[in-house]
Amino acid sequence: GFKNPEGINTEPDPEGFKNPEGINTEPDPEGFQNPQGLNNIIFMPNIREPVEPDTYYHIYSHAVGNENLFREDENYRYFLKKYAEYLNPISETFAYCLMPNHFHFLIRIKSKEELIQLYSEKYPRFKDPRGFQNTEGLNKLIRQNSLHIGNFFNAYSKAYNKKYNRKGPLFVPDFFRKPVYSADYLQKLVHYIHFNPVHHGFVSDLRDWKYSSFESFFSPKATSICRETVIEWFDDLANFLYFHRRNIEGFEPEFD
Repeated sequence: GFKNPEGINTEPDPEGFKNPEGINTEPDPEGFQNPQGLNNIIFMPNIREPVEPDTYYHIYSHAVGNENLFREDENYRYFLKKYAEYLNPISETFAYCLMPNHFHFLIRIKSKEELIQLYSEKYPRFKDPRGFQNTEGLNKLIRQNSLHIGNFFNAYSKAYNKKYNRKGPLFVPDFFRKPVYSADYLQKLVHYIHFNPVHHGFVSDLRDWKYSSFESFFSPKATSICRETVIEWFDDLANFLYFHRRNIEGFEPEFD
């Protein structure tokens, strides 16, 4: 997933991230019965906002305090590697941007049927698909979506903490997500996400920022980005580029 020349790839884990603990999504509960174990509880998903099937979401979060999420190129690559591992099975990705202390993704959660199949293969408690034919079953599925995304952040946080010999939370509590229902809003949100490095003064040309999905729209290489779908939102690639070359006055995404 995310194989393109901008460092968005699934190369082997960089040095310092070869940590089985960092990618373990089923930790031993007994390991949290002491102060050291409590330091490993570093991210809990927010279940107040449901993560529902067949729905577009703007997913975003940032580091605690004045911390950065990414200190070097390897961190960006590892984050995207874990993203592909955790998010690709449950969602489609349409745009993203990673900034030193925060990130944005535009995704669509897959259908209920696809999620049931995935979770029933992965988790024993989801074995019987008949359990999802009522409201209680659907709520269980929605909660699992949040937990699954939370596991992604936990995996990255643990590896990051190990590499830099730090403890405690890396992300602010809860990951933020806002459902998107309007085609016009989708267009503007794609622009906002790709334009983020220019907005924050890191580059003057958004094509110079290599940790976003923007350049993948012009690359012939395979990508996990739903490239053709996004281009259709703008009619064609020329309009996509034109739309991104201009400022959108007065647009601010809805934040949690």
